[in-house]
Amino acid sequence: MIEHEQAKLLLFTGSYSDAADSGIQVFQFNGEAGGSLRLVHKIEGIANPTFVNVDPLNMRLYAIGEKPNGEGGKEGEVAAYAIHPESGELSELSRTATMPAHGKSQMTTCHISRDLDSQYLVVCSYHGGTIGLVSLDEEGKTGRLCDTAVHSGHGAHPERQDRPHPHSAIFSPDGRFVFVSDLGLDMIRCYRINRESGTLEPQRDTALHPGAGPRHLAFHPDGNSAYVINEVDSTITSFTYERGTGVLNTVMTVPTLPEEFIGENTCAEIALSRDGRFLYGSNRGSDTIVVYAVDADTAKLTLIEHVSTRGGHPRHFTVTPDGGYLIVANRDGNNLVVFALDGKTGRLTFTGNTAEVSKPVCVRPALFKI
Repeated sequence: MIEHEQAKLLLFTGSYSDAADSGIQVFQFNGEAGGSLRLVHKIEGIANPTFVNVDPLNMRLYAIGEKPNGEGGKEGEVAAYAIHPESGELSELSRTATMPAHGKSQMTTCHISRDLDSQYLVVCSYHGGTIGLVSLDEEGKTGRLCDTAVHSGHGAHPERQDRPHPHSAIFSPDGRFVFVSDLGLDMIRCYRINRESGTLEPQRDTALHPGAGPRHLAFHPDGNSAYVINEVDSTITSFTYERGTGVLNTVMTVPTLPEEFIGENTCAEIALSRDGRFLYGSNRGSDTIVVYAVDADTAKLTLIEHVSTRGGHPRHFTVTPDGGYLIVANRDGNNLVVFALDGKTGRLTFTGNTAEVSKPVCVRPALFKI
């Protein structure tokens, strides 16, 4: 008798939470049931694991966290978990301190990413203006903080950009470069990891327009263009990308809000459809997802629609590996909301499926063979 492998799609969420609460949750996603969600596991013992990274090949989950430094301040840490796909359970493997804080300083982290070879993690400290490089061993356990890079300066906005605020570190599709979007400096800084010395080496900067506040970056699947969502002025900027040098060439900037919107708004997450034909960005204030059509040859964008996220403060969202669904994490709505994604038009339709999560900040999918 031949046993056939089955695919299981799990969703991993990171949330604002105390260490005694369940900050990380695992859901099983059923696309055949219209995108239903079933909670299968949750993890306690880590404070504010707001961002996670999933390594499905090696069955590892990495989460940022924070802890007091004993002097009235807070510093970051990163935890590694083994994923058990059959049950969806997680078991902790290791934990490493990052971003040491002195006195009452706040060196907590807001984002985590992993290189293609699973040798390093890169974390960003929004309040500390610092990027950290953390090693991973052959078992996927966290090693040590190998290096830090510190940004300096300020941007045009007197309140939001009075100092550096690195908000994400995104690897290029080939893994050669890592791009740090600094909201406080209106800048995307390109780094290279020197694997011999275990250090971050700055390569070049890409300037955004004053007051933009770049937050998260997404590359097109073909690797020839990239798109950044600007938190402060609610816009998206597109670039063509030179793979050999890591140069981003600005193409255009478009609004994330309709002209008739009145009120405060900040942007958060950005992602493309699996085929790269459509671009999505989240608005916190209008509580919508903006949808743009993408011209892959020119990186130009054409507006399609704005869709309510059916919950407050859409902090993050993800597209499922098959490209059929988009799942929004509404922080103030305390929920995950599932939308069907039309592959022909890019439009989103609410499926009726939701799940309750306390203050979700991040949602990551991973497909496993069992």
